[in-house]
Amino acid sequence: MLTNKISQAEKSGRASFQAQPHPLQRILVADDDPMIRRLNAEVLAYSGYYVDAAEDGAVAWDALQLENYDLLITDHDMPKLSGVDLIKKLHDSSLKLPVIMATGTLPEDQLARHPWLQIEAILLKPYTFDELLATVKNVLHFSASKREEIMLPSHWQGQPLPNGLQL
Repeated sequence: MLTNKISQAEKSGRASFQAQPHPLQRILVADDDPMIRRLNAEVLAYSGYYVDAAEDGAVAWDALQLENYDLLITDHDMPKLSGVDLIKKLHDSSLKLPVIMATGTLPEDQLARHPWLQIEAILLKPYTFDELLATVKNVLHFSASKREEIMLPSHWQGQPLPNGLQL
């Protein structure tokens, strides 16, 4: 079942650990190991992110149908639906979501067979909390930059395009 492991009270109680990224960034953490799932969720929540946690790929897929997320962090070796299969479902449904695969076993053969899988970063277990936070920050920053590149400015109407045409 999808659970929001971190309450607002827990977040404010650990303010010294928070880095305050862009507000309201939502992250879904999918990992079948309860300790890793809890620790990742807590570290991210204490750093200012809104975090949901899923105990396997199937629960994560259900959560992705119900909520909008800015980032998915997924293990690969999970029951019911592996990390690679979860990413395939994202691709097949045209959900555009940056993904960090945080795993102990890199599925190199599957990634080689499916080069179209969009994985922005890979964290091999064991990794440090600093590595997790730096990777999350970099992936979110990069994906925000990509979105800004394709967005039209708010004053675009009536402005000439580089080729002299007007919209």
